[in-house]
Amino acid sequence: MPEFLDAILLARIQFAFTVSFHFIFPAFSIGLASYLAVLEGLWLKTRKQLYLDLFKYWLKIFAIAFAMGVVSGIVMSYQFGTNWSVFSDKAGPVIGPLMAYEVLTAFFLEAGFLGVMLFGMNKVGKKLHFAATLMVALGTFVSAFWILSVNSWMQTPVGYEMGANGQFLPGPSWWDIVFNPSFPYRLVHTVIAAYLTTAFVVGGVGAWHLLKDRTNAHARKMFSMAMWMAAIVTPIQIFAGDLHGLNTLEHQPQKVMAMEGHFDSHPDGAPLILFGIPNSEEKRVDYAIAIPKASSLILKHDLDAPLAGLDTIPDDEEPPVGIVFWSFRVMVGIGFAMLGIGMWSLFARVRKRLYYWPMLHRAALVMAPSGFVAVIAGWITTEVGRQPYVIYNLLRTADAASPLDAPAVAASLLAFVVVYFAVFGAGVWYILHLMHKPPHTGELGVKRGDKGPIRTAGITPGPTQNPGDADTLPTSRQEAE
Repeated sequence: MPEFLDAILLARIQFAFTVSFHFIFPAFSIGLASYLAVLEGLWLKTRKQLYLDLFKYWLKIFAIAFAMGVVSGIVMSYQFGTNWSVFSDKAGPVIGPLMAYEVLTAFFLEAGFLGVMLFGMNKVGKKLHFAATLMVALGTFVSAFWILSVNSWMQTPVGYEMGANGQFLPGPSWWDIVFNPSFPYRLVHTVIAAYLTTAFVVGGVGAWHLLKDRTNAHARKMFSMAMWMAAIVTPIQIFAGDLHGLNTLEHQPQKVMAMEGHFDSHPDGAPLILFGIPNSEEKRVDYAIAIPKASSLILKHDLDAPLAGLDTIPDDEEPPVGIVFWSFRVMVGIGFAMLGIGMWSLFARVRKRLYYWPMLHRAALVMAPSGFVAVIAGWITTEVGRQPYVIYNLLRTADAASPLDAPAVAASLLAFVVVYFAVFGAGVWYILHLMHKPPHTGELGVKRGDKGPIRTAGITPGPTQNPGDADTLPTSRQEAE
């Protein structure tokens, strides 16, 4: 085994692989649970069958994504004991209770109401079923709340006391730990990212079916709702990201230095490096394309504001600049691409061509997985940018690992890769298979010999109406003109 693949690096790769694979599913299920609540609420309010059809269509997909998220998340907790036992021992008094709060709140909500949401529509009343859907959506948010509180405390640790044996002990106020300095920004940024991830998946599925049949009322509604999210929420996310960046500059300046590629300090205004190749050995960015003083304008709101560089940081405390530099640009680039799709859809909507521009639909289809790429790139920026610390400025990653041999960690990493791609690859394939099929009236099927759709919901629909009644746009270019 190559010498550079030591046990610590392999343990980091293993945790990065499992947490990245895991977060794909919560990033989708957090937004999708809220989308399901919106669909069911609209159905209860308007009694339009179209919303119930879409609810049932996405409910099946949510069930699979939620299950894979739960299963893929379990193994990460074991790694705290196997690969990161020193971290668990030292930070356990703070980290452990926060994760227990997630179980006592989010998991109880989800476990208590998920069955009703998935299987109880013909067992309970309409309002109770809607309440169950709302509780599941709330549970996904509460889960994100506690996990992000844990991660944020590791980024900006406060409210602790050091024990005699080197443990981090909670101080007099748990609220200081929970609402640590970076937590509000990280929570808002991550939850909005989950909503946008779901919106672009829904928009991509709607675009796929519009390309095949632009008169499909279900596809129209999906696409329209997703594009409203893209147009309205993406600018909010960019603003939230800017605030998060300013908070990071205050509390983790070397992370921002790596993100910006600032090897040198700039006393008279720092340039915004758009592209380039970071050269950590020579302490410069090769082939840089930069806008003079723009970084100072963004980070300090002053063209001439000084910005410190990595030359003020000891070499052994610098994060890996190349990884952070590029992951940050991938995240930001996708964010602006999302904004472009949102603005394009607004223009098409004003022109009454939202359902008639194949180029827009193809672009939305290409952007369908973009949210997943953006959130993974964001987490890479966050976690790699914190290095060489696992608890920022207090506990180094190298000092937090278990005393393991590299071959043992490599074997478990290989097992994870094989099992994850086999099991979860099959699950993702099945989700894509479900998305490939268009939603239809009476979603969930038609009984053999029946003349109409199964009443699987056990709820009498509202007045009979065409699903297309929810869409007032014309069904052909000639009618639109």
